[in-house]
Amino acid sequence: MCKQLRTTLALVALTIFAPITLQAQPGALQPAPANAAKDPSALAAALALEATVVEAIAKAEPSVVAIARVDPDPRPAIAPNALNGNREGSLQLLRPNEDPDSPDFRPDQFATGIVIDRRGLILTNYHVLKPASEHWVTTADRKRYRARIKGADPRSDLAVLEIDARDLKPLAWGNGAAVKKGQFALALGNPYAIARDGSASAAWGMIANVGRKIPPDLSPESPGRDKLYHYGLLIQTDAKLNLGTSGGALINLRGELIGLTTSLAAMSGYEQAAGYALPVDETFRRVVAALSEGREVEYGFLGVKPENLTAADRELAPHGIRISDVVAGTPAARFGLQPGDILTHLGGDEIRDTDDLVLRVGQYPVESEVPVRLVRNRRTQEVRVELTKFPVRGEKIVTAPAESWRGLHIDYATTRPDDFERASGLPLFREGGVAVTAVEPNTPAAVAGLEAGMFLTAVGEKRIRSPKEFRAALVGQTNAVKFSVLRPNGASSAIESREVEAGN
Repeated sequence: MCKQLRTTLALVALTIFAPITLQAQPGALQPAPANAAKDPSALAAALALEATVVEAIAKAEPSVVAIARVDPDPRPAIAPNALNGNREGSLQLLRPNEDPDSPDFRPDQFATGIVIDRRGLILTNYHVLKPASEHWVTTADRKRYRARIKGADPRSDLAVLEIDARDLKPLAWGNGAAVKKGQFALALGNPYAIARDGSASAAWGMIANVGRKIPPDLSPESPGRDKLYHYGLLIQTDAKLNLGTSGGALINLRGELIGLTTSLAAMSGYEQAAGYALPVDETFRRVVAALSEGREVEYGFLGVKPENLTAADRELAPHGIRISDVVAGTPAARFGLQPGDILTHLGGDEIRDTDDLVLRVGQYPVESEVPVRLVRNRRTQEVRVELTKFPVRGEKIVTAPAESWRGLHIDYATTRPDDFERASGLPLFREGGVAVTAVEPNTPAAVAGLEAGMFLTAVGEKRIRSPKEFRAALVGQTNAVKFSVLRPNGASSAIESREVEAGN
């Protein structure tokens, strides 16, 4: 923050708190001079801050859009007589007005988004979208567009929509990882669909905290802690974030995006004072880059079962987690981590507890080589591990999937948890392999008898443990290729041999 702005904020503080001043005696208060609040310099400072806020909003609001979702099926709603004050009104199925240009347009869900590319890419929250629904975007110039889902990722709660527009104004990005408590912040969004005409509503507040976690939905159908932010990631702000502000912009006084707001206000029938935003950090940028291209978002996975330290453990290390188990076929096993190790650092960062480990590992891309510092037998040592892929729960939307090879689709072994659990207990799979996720019909892979659920452990005589090694082993292969195959369904624990002929 520049010196002039700091001076301005200091003078504004004097203006705000002018009615009270401190006497020399500790704890004593006395009224301020009557003319303190009328100090021309204080008023000028307040007006300067006001102008800064207005300018920041004006800079950002052309990049904030309103989003409406229309579901394919009728929705339950209160009958009109109930809305007129009759508490005995019945619940019935009502079809919303589906014309987005109508003043009576009633979407099933409303939210906010931000422009990230002038050619029609809009960033929002994953949880406000549904693949089978229609989505409409209204821009700041009141133009409406039907939107397509370009990519969506449940673990980050981020999604990218695409509209047929080519002259949009992307929002400038700041550094959400560097925000501090007490820093002023502005929120732009679509609360209660008030901004349905494209004119974003603004809220003012400050950064209340960083690295916050929120509890997951505890309903029976909830998948539990399936989001990264359940482990401590969010910016907390006291700016008012009502229903509909999910996917909105949290900006600094320069008008730069520092967080994507996620509305958690109207939960359990009451308003919550705290609002949250996903920080614009390195992980955020990586996820948005993948979704903007329609690619799947991948997260690192280590393969240990962590436990929080006991009092006895803390005599050996002041912070970290104890490894209670290591999963065979994962990087943890391959690179020598052992039950009983106390893991204290990952990639140079201190690990405080089990949630911290899950968050830190998940922020790394797949196949990252990460240094791990640990205490074993009272001695500190460091090893480097190459991460595999975390099995993300929930429906991912990928419009640019990886290409198949002769009809064969493969992925990291850990992305099929049930099959991997069965395979990891077999001695023949101790070093892992790659999973067959799908086989296209009437292709060389199908003719060879390969099926989803199998694991490939070698190409010819070359051991493979990842898609990267799989692709490297197939470079220059134009003839039939022999694979070592493991079928972990109990029918056979032996390695089979399958030969895939060259395609046409």
